[in-house]
Amino acid sequence: MFSIGELSKRTKVKVPTIRYYEEMGLLAAPERTEGNQRRYDVAGLERLSFIKHARDLGFSIEAISELIVLQGHPDRSCQAATDIAVSQLSEVRAKIKRLRALEKELVRISKGCDDEGVSENCYVLASLADHKLCHHDH
Repeated sequence: MFSIGELSKRTKVKVPTIRYYEEMGLLAAPERTEGNQRRYDVAGLERLSFIKHARDLGFSIEAISELIVLQGHPDRSCQAATDIAVSQLSEVRAKIKRLRALEKELVRISKGCDDEGVSENCYVLASLADHKLCHHDH
């Protein structure tokens, strides 16, 4: 059995986040000691590790909840889990596309100033103040 602090150390998930996952129903309510301290078993540790890994990959709480339900039914088709993963992949690719456009724009405006200029004539500051100076919507 693990205390919430031990669980936090083992998974590198902060204690308030563990409590939040319990409130959201992603983690089952743990057993309690006579002093009302939480005690987690190996299954709780494994579940929290699953949740952390899914969060690290950018899955939403809702998607993780669906994946947990699917995990509890090993006899079901894997297609629903695959669909959730494909949807997440699509979102990641869209974010990468937006980030590349932001990178391009930041490179462009950062080259607009010379190091000898004064703030009054700074292209970076002017670009931030006037969106019309940007080449792309972001």
